[in-house]
Amino acid sequence: MGDWRRSATWRTVAFGTRAAGLALMLSIAGAVGAMAQEDPAAGDVTYGDLLRMIQDLEGRVGRLGQPVPAETIESLQEQVDEAVRRLSSRSEENTELRDKASNLDSQLKAATEARDQLTAQVAELKAEYERKLGGLDVELRRAKATIEATQTSLAAARRTNADKERELERLGRQLEAVVIELANLNKALDASEARNREQERRIADVDAKLARALASKVEDMARYRSEFFGRLREALGDHPDIRIVGDRFVFQSEVLFQSGDPTLGEEGKKELGHLAETLIAVAAKIPANIDWVLRVDGHTDRLPIHNQRFASNWDLSTARAVSVVEFLIGRGVPPARLAAAGFGEFHPLDPRDDEIAYRRNRRIEFKLTQK
Repeated sequence: MGDWRRSATWRTVAFGTRAAGLALMLSIAGAVGAMAQEDPAAGDVTYGDLLRMIQDLEGRVGRLGQPVPAETIESLQEQVDEAVRRLSSRSEENTELRDKASNLDSQLKAATEARDQLTAQVAELKAEYERKLGGLDVELRRAKATIEATQTSLAAARRTNADKERELERLGRQLEAVVIELANLNKALDASEARNREQERRIADVDAKLARALASKVEDMARYRSEFFGRLREALGDHPDIRIVGDRFVFQSEVLFQSGDPTLGEEGKKELGHLAETLIAVAAKIPANIDWVLRVDGHTDRLPIHNQRFASNWDLSTARAVSVVEFLIGRGVPPARLAAAGFGEFHPLDPRDDEIAYRRNRRIEFKLTQK
């Protein structure tokens, strides 16, 4: 506050009038207004207190209606000086507070910027978290679906295993029954094998007896065949187209038939007549238990035949064998002791391809044998 204001105040107060008191209050109010202009914050803080002080003084002056004593004025002046001093002190404090407020504002701005950065980072982290959370949710759903499918498969497998266990139990029971049955069958088989061995022994004895009997019959048949061949040889003489080959008596076809004809010629009938007589004579000596037969086999050469009567050499060879059998039956040989067979050209005696071979292969064979 300026010195001129102080001196003016003192001059006004010195007159001790009510107007002087009012001037003093106005002076104080002006000082407070000036300080408010210099420091609005300070004026705002202390102006109310001063107004209350002035109002108190105004009331006191109004009540007195008399000049104010000097001591009162000095006391008021001291109070005013104290108020001004306090105002100055408050102004300095407010300046410090404004500086602090400015610093705090700068710090607040920095904190706000840091907060905004943190907020942005938090938003990014939140977005990343939500994205990862979404991925994890998808994976979780997939894992859940997989677990459910696995549980379903496991339940099906358990049911299948239960069915298989029941089936195994059933098969086990069947197996036990089969084992028991096999044991019974083995016992029966052992008994059957024992019986079979006994039967085989008996059969072996029978076979041995049959073999001995057959050997005896074969020997007898061989003897009668030898006798038959011997007598037949004596009856036929040394004819060049009649010979013995192994166990067969062979007539060349030219002795019996014309070429391509199944009808017996006169020379053939003559030779077959000797054969019939000899066979009947020997057959009379053969025991009844020997079941013998004279087999007549017809053979041709490999030259094919085609005429109205025969379509192949099969037909010709068979027809010739039948003609011989029929002749022998006519001469008294029992039909049951005769057999006719045709072999065509398929069993040659001579494999060569010439007329001599053809002549040898065209033949009628007689075999005295058992059935």
